[in-house]
Amino acid sequence: MLALRLLLWACLAWGTLGRTANLRKGNDRNGRCLYTFTVASPNEASCPGSGEANPAIQDLQRDSSAQRSELEAAKIRLGVLETLVKQLGGDEIPNLMPPAVQEMQRELENLRREKTSLESDYNRFLQEKASLEKEKRQLENENKNLARRLASSRQEMEMLRLGQCPQVGRKETAADIPQGPKEVSKWDMHNSDYQELKSELTEVPASHIFKESSTNHSSNKELGNGCGELVWVGEPITLRKAETIAGKYGVWMRDPEPVFPYTRETTWRVDTVGTDVRQVFQYEHISQFTQGYPSKIHVLAIPMESTGAVVYRGALYYQKHTSRTVIKYELKTESVKAQKEIPNAGYHGQFPYSWGGYTDIDLAVDETGLWVIYSTEAAKGAIVLSKMNPDTLELEQTWETNIRKQSVANSFIICGTLYTVSSYSTADTIINLAYDTSSRSSKALTIPFKNQYKYSSMIDYNPAEKKIFSWDNFNMVEYDIRLSQM
Repeated sequence: MLALRLLLWACLAWGTLGRTANLRKGNDRNGRCLYTFTVASPNEASCPGSGEANPAIQDLQRDSSAQRSELEAAKIRLGVLETLVKQLGGDEIPNLMPPAVQEMQRELENLRREKTSLESDYNRFLQEKASLEKEKRQLENENKNLARRLASSRQEMEMLRLGQCPQVGRKETAADIPQGPKEVSKWDMHNSDYQELKSELTEVPASHIFKESSTNHSSNKELGNGCGELVWVGEPITLRKAETIAGKYGVWMRDPEPVFPYTRETTWRVDTVGTDVRQVFQYEHISQFTQGYPSKIHVLAIPMESTGAVVYRGALYYQKHTSRTVIKYELKTESVKAQKEIPNAGYHGQFPYSWGGYTDIDLAVDETGLWVIYSTEAAKGAIVLSKMNPDTLELEQTWETNIRKQSVANSFIICGTLYTVSSYSTADTIINLAYDTSSRSSKALTIPFKNQYKYSSMIDYNPAEKKIFSWDNFNMVEYDIRLSQM
């Protein structure tokens, strides 16, 4: 307000600029005090005569009128100044502000926006921090569980080395273990049975494992080459679980006829969720596989499709992404050795299994060699089997079945016979059909088969181990089997 008053006085002084006024006092003849106010004329050197009094009065009136006009103008300017003062407080339209005030107002708005943005970023940071802390707690819990499982597995291993059976009650005796042609009294550390037991955790009692193992060896010796018809599938044994969402579907395998530097214990695994599947995880030992520590990761130059891949004689055989082409990838040299289109084969969702997953082309290995399972337009969706040359990928012989491919959940081949699984999601399902390539005939079956985790996306047979491998809803599991004598 002090500035406003100074401006007002300056306006009034400006209004009277160029005029001089004198105030005088004195005594008249009677002794009274007289005050005299004198204003000098701007143009006249002396007072006019009596005849000229009226023009002087008129000039004074004009001057008074001019001063009133200037006073009104000062009031107007004062109003403008008050408006400017209000604008400084932010109450008026920004366009009437002086440039400096407008600049300050803009900076203030920018600061407010930056403050809002920083508050939003801080809130988002707090949310991410809370999410990371939650994930950290989950990982810590999983780490503790893995540590417990590892400790339990080591304890069982130590008991096996000492010749003891874990999880066997006192009531169980040697009579409970069937006697085969060869008495099992001591475990050889290099025996394949010991290596199989080594990969199993605590889900199945060791007594059950011994029973099935001895039964398999007995029947295999009687059969000579181990071939026969499938008559029984055991309970699923879980070896490990995938860590990420990419592992909901997948394929895992061992080579039934390995070549150096690989052994029958070397395991491969592929997570197949995604549109660009290229990573193949390699595990030198079963313990590495069960614990999730790969010794090597292959990166395929040509991406894979579906869960139909197999490893055979040191090579990975798989279907090329969005193609009917089968590729042979040599694992030792990490190079593609052969490519071959399957004539007229459906692909990328044309003739898949009932669960989907672009499972149009499914590769398989049995005691007789390498196979490919697919369908064609000419077969009208029925399963077609072809024996494949593992070196050139040429089709050596083909069989057309009467089994509609999309009506079954999956299939595998044992001793030249195709077996199909009825459902991929029903916990207690069956192996429902068999097609014998030697007689070119099919028949119905009712062999119980369990989808423990209710989403089996891969089912394959390993002729060297006489086991079925499966990928069931993130979990890698295996099944013991029994074959009849031919």
